[in-house]
Amino acid sequence: MTVALNGPGVTIADVEAVARHKEPVDLTPEAIDRMAAARAIVEDLAVGDPKYGISTGFGALATVSIPADRRSALQVALVRSHAAGMGDPVEDEVVRAMVFLRARTLALGASGARPLVAQAMVDLINAGITPIVPEYGSLGASGDLAPLAHGALALLGEGHVVVDGERTSAADALAAANLEPITLAEKEGLAVTNGTDAILGMLCLAVVDAERLLTQADMIAAMTVEGLMATAAPFAADLQALRPHPGQAVSAANLRAMLAGSPIGSSHATDDPRIQDAYSIRCTPSVNGAARDTLTHVRHVAERELASAIDNPMVLPDGRVESCGNFHGAPLGFAADFLAIAIAEVGAIAERRMDRLLDHVRSHGLPPFLANEVGVDSGLMIGHYTAAAMASENKRLAAPASVDSLPTSGMQEDHVSMAWHAARKLRTVIDNVRRIVAVEYVVAARAIDLRRPLLPAAATGALVDLLRADVDGPGPDRYLAPDLRASEELLKTDRPIVVATAAGADLQT
Repeated sequence: MTVALNGPGVTIADVEAVARHKEPVDLTPEAIDRMAAARAIVEDLAVGDPKYGISTGFGALATVSIPADRRSALQVALVRSHAAGMGDPVEDEVVRAMVFLRARTLALGASGARPLVAQAMVDLINAGITPIVPEYGSLGASGDLAPLAHGALALLGEGHVVVDGERTSAADALAAANLEPITLAEKEGLAVTNGTDAILGMLCLAVVDAERLLTQADMIAAMTVEGLMATAAPFAADLQALRPHPGQAVSAANLRAMLAGSPIGSSHATDDPRIQDAYSIRCTPSVNGAARDTLTHVRHVAERELASAIDNPMVLPDGRVESCGNFHGAPLGFAADFLAIAIAEVGAIAERRMDRLLDHVRSHGLPPFLANEVGVDSGLMIGHYTAAAMASENKRLAAPASVDSLPTSGMQEDHVSMAWHAARKLRTVIDNVRRIVAVEYVVAARAIDLRRPLLPAAATGALVDLLRADVDGPGPDRYLAPDLRASEELLKTDRPIVVATAAGADLQT
């Protein structure tokens, strides 16, 4: 598919398509016309009274008037000086999303950049040229100044990029793709650096990942219910309706769908001496469901930002060029922090469930740590340690970044959002929880195997079979890390959802 970049109408799915699947992008004629109209306003104002970003310096130097013959040099100097990041490169998918989303804002026609600037960004994407952007540099203040500046350097034929996984100079990459470096004009240095595009790109990708992960967390929790010979009774629709949170209803419905017709479940439907299951079982819909509701809110925040023009100053249709604060990352930082808290708890309750599976005192008849030869074998004991380590790390990562602020730019930027940091740690939390759930997947599948000759439900059985294609069943201790890795790789895909649905589970995502 080719993603039509009109400015308005960009979706989270578009961001994923460009960032992860390397789909090409095409600027629409409407976007080009919109940018050209805004550019005409900027060029008219360039000969009038001083206007911020057009004929003045930036930030704390906004009162310095710049002569006409130095304004192009000003724009280039801005990009070079702001490309001040340090640390390891951020992921290519984040950079591709950032470049795409910056072109999106320019296409809205409120930045005053010439159409050729947005086209140059699109050309980078379509040529597979990914600027190298260091990890540290953004405060989410005027958006992602340093990351965007590193991205903009490539437009000038400066800095370094990645092409087909190899680092090279931007100049060489452009030449190989038959692309010419651009020369920035008035306002364009600001237009290519002043936005929340990297933060927004990370938030969009996090929404996609969290949606898949929450469905899989429900599915694997159902496997644990069977492994523990717990009851599905608390997940009944009428019980759940007494507390009508939408996400909780979805999570409970997924558990019911996965456990439908379970022979393991029916085997202890009567005469079970246990009165009720632990919170980590009964309350799974409450926790996973609350995370779903949080995700719904975060999705709405991301979608609103995708409809926003993020720059400073803004060029308005009536000819005004006005300073504003649209670049401040607070809306995205709050959302990323909130989602990190919620997803971390999905991992925390999963860790508690698997702990019960591995403790023979609480597992209702399973061997200690699901070991083959107790005493000789450690079973899955240390897999749980790995999950517990990540659950513990997530407690630290769930502390909000967006409540922090350090003034910069000579106190002109005296309150910053730290939204970049919020989005970065959200990505880590999601990765950690996927791994925690992957360990639960391995543990629950072995527990189900150890319940034989009792059989699981069709949907949970399909998940066991899917895992068994890459991970052997119960037996003597073996090198465990590859098994956990194989489980994690499965959860990065939709395959578990596909096979469970094919087995009859009517899952809600």
